[in-house]
Amino acid sequence: MAKNDTASLVFDIESVADGELIARLRYPGEKLDPHAAVKKYREELLVENGKDFIPYTYQLPVSLVVAKVSSSYQLMDLVALDEKESRPHEIVRGFWEGWRRYNKPQLVSFNGRGFDMPLLELAAFRFGIQIPDWFAEHRRNFDQPRYRYNMSAHFDLHEWLTNNGASRFNGGLSLAANLIGKPGKMDVSGHMVQDLWDAGRANDIHDYCRADVLDTYFVFLRSRVLVGEISIKQEHERIEEARAWIERSAKEHPGLNRYLSAWG
Repeated sequence: MAKNDTASLVFDIESVADGELIARLRYPGEKLDPHAAVKKYREELLVENGKDFIPYTYQLPVSLVVAKVSSSYQLMDLVALDEKESRPHEIVRGFWEGWRRYNKPQLVSFNGRGFDMPLLELAAFRFGIQIPDWFAEHRRNFDQPRYRYNMSAHFDLHEWLTNNGASRFNGGLSLAANLIGKPGKMDVSGHMVQDLWDAGRANDIHDYCRADVLDTYFVFLRSRVLVGEISIKQEHERIEEARAWIERSAKEHPGLNRYLSAWG
């Protein structure tokens, strides 16, 4: 497939807390090390709302996986940015440069408007990465990529499934994937990423992120069946092609074998 046939980039991010930032802003004068600051903040959040997930404003991306999808919805490639070193600034730079290099294709996510894109924008703010073509402030608001209802720039499947928040979608991506016979959440969930990172298990995080992107891709395919862009037969063809691609890629990324074994 030629580079210019990349019509969509299906992506997902995994992130961890910036302990130094948390220690400096939330616990000034307490002389907490980054790990202790994160631990204390998580404990406070757990007491307050029953969940210990730290807000994205205090987080940095450590894994970002992108699937390149053709204009005929074929899976062409699956890439983890800066996989060997997981450097936040390189992940963010690579994402925005890649989006531009492939001629600004449609971004596809699951709840990306609520988490992934704000995190990527804030990281670009932090690292001083220019993304004027994403903000596009000179355009009419509904032509700007950030405009909530501009699905040609960013297609958020969660928003699509809920009619832009008109309903609640209990179960998230895992439910949507399971409805169409794909694995969904397996042995890792989002709330475990911080602990995996602290334990030095970056490879497990990348494998988890890959699985989420594959689930998102298959949910994206089914969405195209609903709106009539492809038939159910064409969806099955794309799925079988993707399965063959995953089987070949599992030699390099053994974590994909777990995805295949959980395939419905």
